[in-house]
Amino acid sequence: MRSSIDPKLDFDRVPYDDYVHATTLHRLQRTLSDDPGEMSFLMISQVMELYFGLIHFELVGVQKKLRDDDVWGSLLPLRRAALHLEGLNAGWQTLRWMTPGDFHRFRNLLGEGSGFQSAMYRRLEFRLGLKTASLIRPFHHQPEVYAELEESLREPSVWDDVIALLARHGHAVPDSLLVRDFSVEHRAHRAVEAAWVRIYADDGPENRLRLLGEALTEVAERFDDWRYLHLKAVRRSMGNRTGTGGSSGMTWLRRSMTRLVFPELFTARTVME
Repeated sequence: MRSSIDPKLDFDRVPYDDYVHATTLHRLQRTLSDDPGEMSFLMISQVMELYFGLIHFELVGVQKKLRDDDVWGSLLPLRRAALHLEGLNAGWQTLRWMTPGDFHRFRNLLGEGSGFQSAMYRRLEFRLGLKTASLIRPFHHQPEVYAELEESLREPSVWDDVIALLARHGHAVPDSLLVRDFSVEHRAHRAVEAAWVRIYADDGPENRLRLLGEALTEVAERFDDWRYLHLKAVRRSMGNRTGTGGSSGMTWLRRSMTRLVFPELFTARTVME
């Protein structure tokens, strides 16, 4: 007889597996060699993909709140996104054991495969405002994925919605920033920078835009951490070699780090008092 504190053990189906699909997840690690390092690399890559999707999901929710002028409501999904980025970044720590020799024992099995070709990462970048139209080209042979990427490219980013919010709150934002081709990456603008200087000058408890700025800053900084940790992982495992997908490896990653997420939040700090 089962006591009141024992878990129920008899089911027609396992409810946990029905909900989490754990069995399916654990069948997705299909390595091409017997090298144990490949299992680490593959599984961490898959975990990172799941985090990309989760962070993207949160940012879509942020945009819905911003478009409804619900600044307070946008803060929690931004906080969650920042914490998810911390989880994502922790994945790099579990690969720190990998020497060049460890990586090169299975690197050739990747062929031309590369994280550079992650569709969900690309959608996440677009959502954060880092727009490069040519980067959706590899997905032409996946019509559904290509359509999702094209839509993400053309939609306003989180930062575009923040700028529109600032305009609705009375800040002098030029129309050229509000009605434009959103597939083209936003460039830092003095009017947006000036708006953030004014917002941060008011440190009163009712200034929700200042809270929004700090929540966005946290997301931007954690995303910068991701890019830097990626660079470090590549430097550790393969130095300046060409990337598996044909990119210039570390040179490409260094260049990508110069593109700021939410740029005026940082340029404005030069003149804040």
